[in-house]
Amino acid sequence: MVPPTGGAAPLVPAYGEASLADLPGSALAALGIDGPPNTLGLAPARRVCVFLVDGLGERLLRAHAGLAPFLSAHLGRVLTAGFPATTATSLGTLGTGVPPGEHGMLGVQLAVPGEGRMLNCLRWTTTAGPDVDPETWQPATTVYQRAEAAGVRPVYVGPAMFAGTGLTRAVHRGVHYVGADGVDDRVEGVRQALRADRAYVVTYYGDLDLTGHRVGTDTPEWREQLAIVDRMAERIAEALPGGSALYVTADHGMVNVTDRVDVDLVPELREGVAMLGGDARARHLYTEPGAAGAVLETWRERLAGRAWVLSRDEAIAAGWFGRVVRREWLGRIGDVVAVPYGDCGVIASRQEPFEAAMVGMHGSLTAEEQYIPLVEVDTR
Repeated sequence: MVPPTGGAAPLVPAYGEASLADLPGSALAALGIDGPPNTLGLAPARRVCVFLVDGLGERLLRAHAGLAPFLSAHLGRVLTAGFPATTATSLGTLGTGVPPGEHGMLGVQLAVPGEGRMLNCLRWTTTAGPDVDPETWQPATTVYQRAEAAGVRPVYVGPAMFAGTGLTRAVHRGVHYVGADGVDDRVEGVRQALRADRAYVVTYYGDLDLTGHRVGTDTPEWREQLAIVDRMAERIAEALPGGSALYVTADHGMVNVTDRVDVDLVPELREGVAMLGGDARARHLYTEPGAAGAVLETWRERLAGRAWVLSRDEAIAAGWFGRVVRREWLGRIGDVVAVPYGDCGVIASRQEPFEAAMVGMHGSLTAEEQYIPLVEVDTR
């Protein structure tokens, strides 16, 4: 569709063709597990390892190929992350193998429908009221549960601090969680997990993303992290036993934001908005009763040439969240969805001071944020 605020058209994720949502089902199919089709055509294997690098956009990898020779040498296809292009959503996608509209992890900060409060899906904290049950919020069967039922050992190797959190319980149910904080520990955790006769192993590295948020991409600190990621991937590949496959991918890319629209300093953008959700590159606007039309008009006018601003129904019809959005999830999507492009971000300096200070951001429907690599190594 033609964006109502001008600019290039949004890059709608290729759900069902070449998206992050297609990787888990294809991997399980490659392991011989019945279920969704092998959309990506992955070759049969007895053990599969998925290495998820937080923030490793395909455009960033190609632009810094010299810093990541191993990853660059094995870069195969390009996938799309899904919308919003953010960690909580993509972890839900990777954990369930379905698009956001089906698993319901539709952004970082979402309204709890009918309750007038927000859930932060990363920290699993609410602005008021009782805790939100992870299994109720995200009830879909996970790929780990499917693997275990089929006799394939599912293992997740990641930071120990994330074991048992609300997000982990929502998207990684059924996995054998191995807490490992350093690079050496994670590589060893993967090596041990791959000793099983049949295994589906996922490991995660988040410091590239954290560094990008803090100081931006293409900085000395960020480039150092990319080199660490490249060596980690190479070490995991070297540890693969026969009959195994390694797939390195990401949850989203990243852009450096220099054009900041601060809703806390523009009263007009707060008029009619009851709750501000999402994040700077993918905003959910939950409006006061009867105010949705006015908010839509105001945000389109004020962000013309800087953001795609759609109503909930328009965003769903455009396929941003997938081909299907479950009826139960509709209230989690903003009445208005505002998605900046270029180097623009919609911040809230008072409500979200930490996030507003970030340099690198993500969430939008640009190529820089949507395109993620699929690096493929096998020992078959």
